[in-house]
Amino acid sequence: MDASRPNVLLQARRMRPWEPLLWLLAFAAPAALPSHALIINEIAIVALFAISLDLILGYTGIVSLGHAAFFGMGGYAAALFAKHVMPDPLVGLAVGIAAATVLGAVASFTVMRGTDLTRLMVTLGVGLIMLELANKLDWLTGGADGLQGVVMGPVLGRFEFDLFGRTAAWYSMSVLLVLFLLARRVVQSPFGATLKAIRDNRLRAMAIGIPVTAKLAQVYTLAAALAGAAGALLTQTTGFASLDLFEFHRSADVMLILVIGGVGWLYGGVVGAIGFKLLQDLISAVTPQYWTFWIGLFLVVLVLVGRERLIRPWTWFGGRKA
Repeated sequence: MDASRPNVLLQARRMRPWEPLLWLLAFAAPAALPSHALIINEIAIVALFAISLDLILGYTGIVSLGHAAFFGMGGYAAALFAKHVMPDPLVGLAVGIAAATVLGAVASFTVMRGTDLTRLMVTLGVGLIMLELANKLDWLTGGADGLQGVVMGPVLGRFEFDLFGRTAAWYSMSVLLVLFLLARRVVQSPFGATLKAIRDNRLRAMAIGIPVTAKLAQVYTLAAALAGAAGALLTQTTGFASLDLFEFHRSADVMLILVIGGVGWLYGGVVGAIGFKLLQDLISAVTPQYWTFWIGLFLVVLVLVGRERLIRPWTWFGGRKA
């Protein structure tokens, strides 16, 4: 083995010089742009959700259309805990993560066998089952009316959630930063290297002794935990949980976010979330009825032109070199 390999892994885990500045600007945004604090909060939550999907899609090669199941489980668990037990946000966040982790561990058995199409349909089925359960258990979840009356206490006992959303934005970004660092440590570790080996060639990974089944279960459970954290943040910062948390569009939107930002790159989830939410906000303000059309058109252009060429329009009409 190359003796320099451990040093390469250690260097990869370190933040690059521009990263602290980027995060400082992000944390300063709610104070600098107080009127946009609510959308900043949404971007942080959606970015965390996208990062959770990227762990299984970009780094392991598992396509999922039911990732909203874990998002909704975390959201409902945190909301129910706040309403019936105690309103502390951090404890509620831990409860939401724990609930989504358990569901992820159980659901991980569905992705261990079969082809990509099989996994796609099975994961979609898990999401639909959770949606129907939340609808039928209206005595617990509120059904179609949603879970109302969720009141959150102050963060760390000091920082009250305000109507402008600044506390919510800082709270969500803090959780995003912590879990982002955790996810990066995972993907840049030997465990992350085995995930990439499974993604590239599962049969070859099995042939060299990688316990593929166990690795898939572990990363799927971890991704579910991060998705549950995102769902918990949403219900805590909005004070409301509804069936919309489990809806198919949640899983579809987060897939589109990764298409915009790029898979197999954790910052792709952050970049994609910023691009998607800003596009949604700007276009819906201009054409409220047809904003999905324009986002769809943008995605078509993005796929045809390519992400790198899209940001360099002068290369669109140039001939390709052989």
